[in-house]
Parts: sequence; structure tokens; C-alpha cells
Amino acid sequence: MRILYGVVGEGMGHATRSMVILKHLVAHHDVQIAVSGRAHAFLRKSFPLLEVHEIAGLNMVYEDNAVQRRRTALDFMKKLPSFAANFETMTRLSEGFRPQLVVSDFESFAYLYAKKHDLPVISIDNMQIINRCEIDVEIPADEEGSFKVAKSIVKAKLPHCDHYLITTFFFPPLRKERTSLFPPILRDAVLDATPSAGDHVLVYQTSDTFHDLVPTLQRLPGEFYVYGLKRDEKLGNVTLKGFSEEGFVRDLATCRAVLAGGGFSLMGEAVYLGKPMLTVPLKGQFEQTLNALYLQKLGYGEYHRELSEQAIARFLERAPEYARNLGAHRQDRNRAILGKLDEVIAEIQQKGRLVSRGAQPREDEIDG
Repeated sequence: MRILYGVVGEGMGHATRSMVILKHLVAHHDVQIAVSGRAHAFLRKSFPLLEVHEIAGLNMVYEDNAVQRRRTALDFMKKLPSFAANFETMTRLSEGFRPQLVVSDFESFAYLYAKKHDLPVISIDNMQIINRCEIDVEIPADEEGSFKVAKSIVKAKLPHCDHYLITTFFFPPLRKERTSLFPPILRDAVLDATPSAGDHVLVYQTSDTFHDLVPTLQRLPGEFYVYGLKRDEKLGNVTLKGFSEEGFVRDLATCRAVLAGGGFSLMGEAVYLGKPMLTVPLKGQFEQTLNALYLQKLGYGEYHRELSEQAIARFLERAPEYARNLGAHRQDRNRAILGKLDEVIAEIQQKGRLVSRGAQPREDEIDG
């Protein structure tokens, strides 16, 4: 089967997750990739024999651990001319590759191509949990608005897919059909790592505008390894480390705890490796807040609005308790979701072209 795989370029978590799925798919199918942002170079290098189409996509702008909506909108306006090139890519795909199926990791270009050409679509991401499940944690009052906005965006992003494969470390009740929940998709380096309880704390911080991070850590006892600030430097008990997948996975597997934002990929890796986590979600990113709320509900770590010396100290005191709770997580590598993906594709192949796609939506499709 000819499959077009769309990957959103915001953050690298989508790319690393998609790489696992793509490796599985290319062994059995003819695959091309549509991807935006930094993820394009990453996937092009990872799959040199595949056609990897670079498309325009939206990137969020952050400052002081918060989404800057105005600057994000301005960035989008600047990129509008480049979005016209997406239509040229659509034309090349329809005249050359002619996909029979689309898989989308929260990516709109491939999804819209599928809808234009009446193709089946499979969604694989962690975001759809906001719309397709019953959220059974208490949402802070000042986050209710963000929740409603996020739910509306997620609902509108990829409506009426043939199936939604959702990755998650928490498992709330389903509220929609054609939906399945699976443990996080993990890269081989993480799956093959041997966890141990070392002395250091791993810190992941991608915004170099969060100026108080290093001084705060320097006032605390213990060793802190900080990734994400794009340089190597020793600052007392704080060691800044440049990008290295091997080094990062090693330091994650051997740390005693993790301090990071609310991004799903690292959180899923920490849960798998049994590492307690203090998370400070980006302001304006409800998906990260939701991850943090469930992390705290399950007793795997703590959710904080701000990172402070006192919060870190208290968290590290309780880290052994959270580590014990993490023993409840169960995951058989990536076998469950890959098996379900094969099953859904086989069903689509048996049906051939889904003629019902152009008819009235089924009752369970009315609400997306």
C-alpha cells in the first residue's frame, strides 16, 4: 500500500515518535513523508532512501516559559508565502506517488490531501485524548478556558479519521468510537536502556529565556545535568550539556529524578524508565497541563506552575515515593500500537477504497 505520512514540525517529539512508526511501515509498504520545521532535516537524515517532502508549518514562539501568542501570529503571517508551496507539493503527490492511505501525526497537510482525494486516514498522536476521552482529573479554574480552546482546536484538527491511535501513560475512559489508547511510543535507545538510580538530576529546558533556572539549581545540593540550552559548560554543581542522543538517554536512565516542562515525549520516557518527574508546563499549552495533572494524580511526580528552589527541594525529598509508584506502569515495548496499526491497515486494504467516505458521515462521526 502507498502511504503518505504527515508529521507536524512543532517540537521534535512528533518526529522521534514518527520515526518508530515509519521504520515499521517501510518494511511492508511504499511510504513518503510530509513534514515541516526542524523535523524535516531529522527525518530526511533518518530515511535517506525515502521521499521526504518539506512543507510549511506553524511554529509556536516562547518566552519566560509561556507561549507568546502575538509573536506566534506574526511569525505565521511572515510564513504565509511559503504555505503556497504546499499546494505544489499536493500536485506532485497526486500526479506521481498517488497515496492510497494517509497517516497523520497531528499534521494538517497530509490530512487535507486525504480529504481532497477521498482517502482513508489514520491518526497517531497524543493530543486527541483531549477530545476523544473523558478527562477525569480536576482542571484548575483558571485553566478551564484553555481546556475549552484546546479541545476545540484538537477536535477541528483531524476530524472524521478512520481510526485514532492515541499514545498515553494515563488511560481515562473513552468517549468516542474508533479510538484506542496505547502506552507511549518509545525509540529503541530508550527501550534498550538499563535504568539505575544515580546521584544526578536530569533537567531539560529548551527556552534560553528562562533566566532563573541555573541560579536556582546552583543554590540546591546535588548534581544537575541540564540539556536544552545548546552549550557545554560546567557551572559548579550544574553541568550544561549540548545535544547528544546517546548522552541524554544515558543520563536519563541513570538519574534519580527529572525536572522538565510538560512535553509528552520526555514524560513518557521518564515514566517508562521509572524516573520521578517535576513538571512545569508551558503557559498556554493545555496539553502539557493535562499531562502534568495526570502525572501528579498517578503519583509519578509533581505539577507546578512555577519552578522554585523550595518546590525542587520538596520534590526531591519525595522522589523515592514517586519512584515506587512508577513500578505500576506496564509496557511491552511498542508492540501493542504497532500491532493495532497493522490491524487497521489490513481492514482498510480488505475494504479497498472506502466508498462511504463521500456519503453522509456515520452517526459516530457526527461529533468528530
